[in-house]
Amino acid sequence: MNKIILKVNGMVCSGCENRVESTLKNIDGVSKVKASHKKGTVTIILKKEQEKSIFEKAIENLGYEIVKED
Repeated sequence: MNKIILKVNGMVCSGCENRVESTLKNIDGVSKVKASHKKGTVTIILKKEQEKSIFEKAIENLGYEIVKED
């Protein structure tokens, strides 16, 4: 199992979490998604290898900002 953790700005409530989770769960190869507006993170568990950019783009399309790590 592969795991991706993204830092996300803009989620302010459980509704935001649900929106992100339901969008990412529809992407092929995703096993589980957990978004936390309190931590500002989205954790994605994958069944198969996927490009991180796919998830970043999907989150940005919802209006949230991905925090790039150095």
